Amino acid sequence: MVTEQSNPVTLIVLGGGQRGVVYANYALHNPHLAKVVAVADPREARRKIFARQHHLADDRLFSDWEEVAKLPRFADAVLVTTLDQLHAPAVSVFSKLGYHILCEKPMATEISDCVNMVKEIQGSAGTSPTGHPLIFGVGHVLRYSPYNRAVKEVIDSGVLGDIVNIQHMEPVGNEHFAHSFVRGNWGKEHETTFALMAKCCHDLDILSYYLDGRKPNRISSFGSVAHFKPSKKPAAAGDVKRCLDCKAEKDCVWSAQKIYLDALEPDSKRRVGWARVIVHDTDVTKENVTRALEEGPYGICVYEAGNDVVDHQVVNIEYDGGVTANMTMSAFTEAECARRTVIQGTRGELVGDMNTFTVFDFLSRSSRTVVPDNGVGAHGGGDGVLAECFVAAVANDDQSLLGVTPDDILNSHLTVFAAEKARHENRVVDFDEFKRQVVDKAA
Repeated sequence: MVTEQSNPVTLIVLGGGQRGVVYANYALHNPHLAKVVAVADPREARRKIFARQHHLADDRLFSDWEEVAKLPRFADAVLVTTLDQLHAPAVSVFSKLGYHILCEKPMATEISDCVNMVKEIQGSAGTSPTGHPLIFGVGHVLRYSPYNRAVKEVIDSGVLGDIVNIQHMEPVGNEHFAHSFVRGNWGKEHETTFALMAKCCHDLDILSYYLDGRKPNRISSFGSVAHFKPSKKPAAAGDVKRCLDCKAEKDCVWSAQKIYLDALEPDSKRRVGWARVIVHDTDVTKENVTRALEEGPYGICVYEAGNDVVDHQVVNIEYDGGVTANMTMSAFTEAECARRTVIQGTRGELVGDMNTFTVFDFLSRSSRTVVPDNGVGAHGGGDGVLAECFVAAVANDDQSLLGVTPDDILNSHLTVFAAEKARHENRVVDFDEFKRQVVDKAA
């Protein structure tokens, strides 16, 4: 994306964890376009990393985002990459202070907060430096990846004809689910949010992207906690609560010993990154990791963790014009977040796996394979492109450079809430009726 820009856009990172780092990396690679000028995070280790990488003075390191909010506006924008439940209050405060906002997904964990956030952004012209509503983006990164943009080009070209049906699969990955959604931050719905919102709000958003924002009409959904519960605990494990004390550990797929300690072995095929998370960016040694497993939540048996978010779920949607789509999320996969998608049209079919996709033409009976660029960052490069688009939108005071409006973002989130309502109530939800009810209630 090439835009006019004389000075770098200045950014404050609220939340120095993995997502904050991802978006802030754009400034490291493009210092003429963006500059991180402050960070807020309760963990000293994270603040030190930002200070070193972005050359931040001590008075620009904050332990809480509320400390930043007490100061006069000193940057162009904030990156809200705190825990999910803190997004809404941060957006509310910083929109009133006149900061442009990039908020990590989900935008909020309550329907009323999502509705009110959009109202605040749309009514923010009085606080914006330019007198226009503030720029607002959300971390629906899939729509920004070079892969999905190449898929969209094929759809828009018409070679598939009219889109009739889409099948989309989000394979969470067995270790990822055990780490993040059983033992980790997103294991208990009352503390954060439900799994579909935490993990797959951008999967439902990508369906909207493929379909040019076509409105959902009817939504159904099914899912449950199938495996991660006490009734599924192997009898051989007995009453033991932690993996390091368990005699059945060697035969357990979900063992913390395997996921975190065995990953440190030189010949291991496992991901070391999970171990880095549980020691909070201190030295990743066997001693530190063992201590974390003995004392913290990541060493608890997955059947005793007290999690209550679903470990598999399917969402079925009928859109305007009769187009149908389904999205499946599952913990029980080898692949980790390597989405698979099938898009079926009246003239052809597209089958992809986030790396490459094949387009088959019904008339010629021929196929071609497309290999898009990977881009920078995770999610097929979507992280880097979202940061690029947000910075360009701020620099040019142009929301359209993000490719979405605040209303588009709200509709994607309301689709997720409607799907979860359908699952809980075991019924088909009428989207228009649902939206009217929740918007009226939030008013």
